[in-house]
Amino acid sequence: MPEVIAGVEIPETTATAEATRLVREMTSPLLYHHSRRVYLFGRIHAQRLGVDPDPELLYLAALFHDTGLANPFSDAVQRFELDGADHGRKFLLAHGFSPAAAETVWTAIALHTTPEVPERMGPEIAATYLGVLTDVIGFGVDGLAGEQVADILAEHPRGDFKNEFLSTYLDGLKNRPETTNGTVNSDVLEHFIPGFHRTTMVDRVLGSAWPS
Repeated sequence: MPEVIAGVEIPETTATAEATRLVREMTSPLLYHHSRRVYLFGRIHAQRLGVDPDPELLYLAALFHDTGLANPFSDAVQRFELDGADHGRKFLLAHGFSPAAAETVWTAIALHTTPEVPERMGPEIAATYLGVLTDVIGFGVDGLAGEQVADILAEHPRGDFKNEFLSTYLDGLKNRPETTNGTVNSDVLEHFIPGFHRTTMVDRVLGSAWPS
């Protein structure tokens, strides 16, 4: 019998089972439960919008979307979203998915913190983004059915999510602050690190090599 939470079926494939095992091992319970909630909220948003994401691809994007906070997967110093996206794509290709499917998951993960753009893209990309928005900042939660939310939180409790998530977020960024310029990630460093100054677009224009 497939696992069903809040009326949403969890896809049962070899890849999703392996991804679930891998993410539970490599991240914290906080990120595991968050990632599963992102999938569930993403599916609910997709239903509301009348779009039909591939459940397996959406699940894999949701599972890997924050893995870059737990472990930088690349040798390059880059945004944590790109670490997670690279790892997700590598996982899909290693498990026989098409390059197009792997790119869809890569894009969904890479853009999940980028405002406005992902929701205008394909269903897996949009649903990942909307699921993240719901779980992190409460986007649209008032419009969700109360029993659905209760079922999701019973299976994947939030605990002290706000504070623990921000702490995890900070830990994943503080050793590569230069990667946060021009992103919402810099908000976290500016809030928690005394004296941190993010490089703004104004700084970059005025400090460019051009004389005027």
